[in-house]
Amino acid sequence: MTQPDLYQQLTNAIGITESVIIPKIFKMLADEDEAKVILAAAPPGTVAEIAERSGVPADKVEKMIDPLFRKGLMFKSSKPGVYYRVKYMLQFHDATILAPGMTEDFFDLWKEYHKTEFDGHMKELQAVIPNSVMRVVPINVNLQPDLQVAYFDDVRQIVEKARVLAVTACTCRVVDGSCGKTVDVCIQVDKAADYALERGSGRELTKAESMEMLQQCAEEGLVHVVGNSRGLGHIICNCCDDCCINWANHGQTKTNFTAPSRFTAIVEEDACTGCEICLDRCYFGAIDLETGVSVIDQEKCMGCGLCTITCEDAAITMKEIRSEEFVPA
Repeated sequence: MTQPDLYQQLTNAIGITESVIIPKIFKMLADEDEAKVILAAAPPGTVAEIAERSGVPADKVEKMIDPLFRKGLMFKSSKPGVYYRVKYMLQFHDATILAPGMTEDFFDLWKEYHKTEFDGHMKELQAVIPNSVMRVVPINVNLQPDLQVAYFDDVRQIVEKARVLAVTACTCRVVDGSCGKTVDVCIQVDKAADYALERGSGRELTKAESMEMLQQCAEEGLVHVVGNSRGLGHIICNCCDDCCINWANHGQTKTNFTAPSRFTAIVEEDACTGCEICLDRCYFGAIDLETGVSVIDQEKCMGCGLCTITCEDAAITMKEIRSEEFVPA
């Protein structure tokens, strides 16, 4: 079997069938024997099982496991001594970009992928996924005082309930970074934190440090995004408006990848002075100025709350627009 066949098989295995760039990224990360081992780790298996499937000697497989783990190509099962390969595209993206010792050539390939292939692959993904993968959560500043915010909608409660927290670099800004926003603000929760700490791609945070970081992100104009479920989830992304792939198709809100929060911004007209600062803060073009007062387009508003942070007149608050029975998609 030739090398291109192996790397195309790996590309197919993460759900991408048409790509010029992803096979090149795999080839940069793994030699031919390593590629065979990765492919053989599905279904999950022990070193002996993977060796038998791949045809690579067991002693050589044993030595490969940790380097492949640190590269984000192999993962450890909850069952001791059992390993499995990277399963899907977004996992491959986030895990490999944070691998230690990656070169500028490697990041250039990812940047090229973002610019030339990502949107097409994302459209294909959105056509088949039943629900949004990620979801915006509000900043929780200037929420209406009578709101009872469920814990899966409140980053403060997510932090408080976490067993362990860690921070890694934002993979999107590692690759691009043209926005100039802070890079080391991707908060990992529980299992994801365990993984980052074991692998050496993140550092542990206290709950107080996590809250300080989230406040810094809000002030800097970064949107909190979490996994789209009622569960605790594994990550709190803090997304900019140009580098981050959570905004599929570069910030267009009408996608099936990132869902809005349950909230929308509302403006108290008598308090609004028409300063226009909120217009610059909104990623989604959801705010306009009419007759000297800010007006919110609820169809476009993603419910992030960034506009509330810089409203010196406290004219903008967040209002729940979906029922308490709302279950994330």
